[in-house]
Amino acid sequence: MTDQEHPRNADADGSRQTTGSGGPRPGRTTAVLGLVPAPELPADIANQFARQLPELLANYVDDRRDWKVEVVESPLVGAVEDTARIIEQTEEYKQRHGWDYAVCITDLVICEGKDFVVAEASMANAVALISLPSFGSMGLRRRLQEAILQLANELRHGSSDADRERQAQQTRKSLKVDESLRGEGARRLTGERFFEQLFPIKRITPDKNEKTPVDVRFITRFGGNFRVLAGMVHANGPWTVFPAFKSIIAVAFATGAYGLIFPTLWKLSDAYQGPRFILLMVASMVAMVAWIIIAHRLWEPVRKANAPRMAKLYNTATVLTLSVAVVVYYACLLGLFILAVSIIVPSTLLEQQLGHPIGPSNYIVLAWLATSVATIAGAIGAGLEDEDTVRNATYGYRQRQRIQAVDEATESDD
Repeated sequence: MTDQEHPRNADADGSRQTTGSGGPRPGRTTAVLGLVPAPELPADIANQFARQLPELLANYVDDRRDWKVEVVESPLVGAVEDTARIIEQTEEYKQRHGWDYAVCITDLVICEGKDFVVAEASMANAVALISLPSFGSMGLRRRLQEAILQLANELRHGSSDADRERQAQQTRKSLKVDESLRGEGARRLTGERFFEQLFPIKRITPDKNEKTPVDVRFITRFGGNFRVLAGMVHANGPWTVFPAFKSIIAVAFATGAYGLIFPTLWKLSDAYQGPRFILLMVASMVAMVAWIIIAHRLWEPVRKANAPRMAKLYNTATVLTLSVAVVVYYACLLGLFILAVSIIVPSTLLEQQLGHPIGPSNYIVLAWLATSVATIAGAIGAGLEDEDTVRNATYGYRQRQRIQAVDEATESDD
């Protein structure tokens, strides 16, 4: 086992545990399915349902065998957007651990022409791969679980329609398998739900002239950009940015709280109308997102990229990730300022300065204005944060690797 390989199900002595469907029964063979997820989100999801898979595999793929599942986390598998190389790497893991079948779960976005690859399977190698971002952001656990079952079905039965139909009949009787999957075989990668109807996944067989070990490919066309972007933003985890910006929040809140001492903000909040408040809020958020990207070199140069389309996709995902994070940041800051305004600004003094009776709305718009002003100050503070801290908070594991590679290539060119 290499230093880069991390078995997630392990005893204290380092030996790998497996999850199984019970002890071997007389006259039955045991099949082992290996899952090789990338670190962080793919590994977390894979380990969540690994113990449930043996029973599902017996009910959905082949009820004549006992099943075991092993999970080995590895950053090496799927380090490049080359499906042939990923299949080769996964095959090496399968042979090394003595698995019957292996499925790689990568957090890379994989393209085939204009299409996004959701999953692929190689019958000859008994391995498959899944591109997690192509599932979008909702129901990832269920979609990934369904996809693994479908691909295992594909690897087990191959082109044997008789075996597939026999198992489909058994699956229809099973209460262990979701209703949307019963009897579907591996002809559809995931269950038939609204999202799948809106953005369908198509099963194709690669052209014989195409030099690839892949026998079956699942792709998404219509709405693929939307699905993949949602998955990339989810993999980046924008909710993790907020805890990393504690010092920025402190700077922003201190700036806004100091401004509340003076009546200038009070009068401005009374003079501004709704559109101006909205414009100032949007401008402060855009300024913060833009400054974080510029200050910490999070933008990938499209003209220098080997794959301009992918560079644009990753840049869009960066903007969306930071936008979600800044919206959460702004909402939290607004809550703090509503509390601060009610404590710092006396109602009698505010009424005296404004020259008219006041109500709760005056405090809310004052807090709103203070939040926008403080966000601009926070944007400046974000530029002073440690670059590694910002990147670790903004990106998932694979995207951090990509950005590092882009930086190294740019420095080499310079």
